[in-house]
Amino acid sequence: MTLKLHNTLTGQKDDFIPLDPNRITLYVCGPTVYNFVHIGNARPVVVFDVLYRLLQRLYPEVVYARNITDIDDKIIKAAAENSEDIGVLTERFTAAFAEDMASLNAKTPNIIPKATDHISEMIAMIETLVEKGHAYEADGQVLFAVESMPDYGKLSGRKLEDMLAGARVEVADYKRHPGDFILWKPSTDEQPGWESPWGRGRPGWHIECSAMIHKHLGDVIDIHGGGQDLIFPHHENEIAQGCCAHGTDYVRYWLHNGYINIDGEKMSKSLGNFRLVRDLLTQYHGEILRFALLS
Repeated sequence: MTLKLHNTLTGQKDDFIPLDPNRITLYVCGPTVYNFVHIGNARPVVVFDVLYRLLQRLYPEVVYARNITDIDDKIIKAAAENSEDIGVLTERFTAAFAEDMASLNAKTPNIIPKATDHISEMIAMIETLVEKGHAYEADGQVLFAVESMPDYGKLSGRKLEDMLAGARVEVADYKRHPGDFILWKPSTDEQPGWESPWGRGRPGWHIECSAMIHKHLGDVIDIHGGGQDLIFPHHENEIAQGCCAHGTDYVRYWLHNGYINIDGEKMSKSLGNFRLVRDLLTQYHGEILRFALLS
């Protein structure tokens, strides 16, 4: 049997041909742990749990990594509002996420890397990008130069000129191009930060996954998954970082699950129409929620 996967990069169902049939590598973007997760956050966990189980039936070894983002502006804001240490807050919600996903009968990935455990890897990757002319320092920040990558936008099908024409927000004057994105930013004394060649600061969101993938799975991996809301900018920017830092394809198959809709609208915290997994588990068995997420 040939496994076929809908590859977002090609826009079609492709035969799955692994780099090494004896060791499949799979990475899925995990949660930003500043609150309990909603049912939309659970969908990629359940969808890619099914894929993980299938791959385990077909191949002798599958290495599955799903990260924890435990440094982020939303986390900093939530901790400040709670007058709570950031580490205490992220540990609490990381544990809650694990409990909720176990209730949905999702297997635990082989590797659960935390962003804050990989700061040195992120700094090293940013240094490589700067050395190769793909990133630059400006106004205390380090940014990726999107014009340095000829095929930037290939995952989402966006062109740089279209991004510029569609910009509705004022672009920071320190950017060489409006699409340039942050790899490293400065931290105030009140904010968490780490020493780096560019001063005390913290990483941008996109560099976290690229650095963790490189450390745990290699320069090129078989499958990268996540919700379709991550296609742009997160996964597009991951491709830019991974390809330009290592001179490789980075990911061979990009898979994305669809949204969960509530009354015809995408469910999200910003719209206020979300349902927490923890609350739903008081009304329904985890297997019922799992079935609903897969139907």
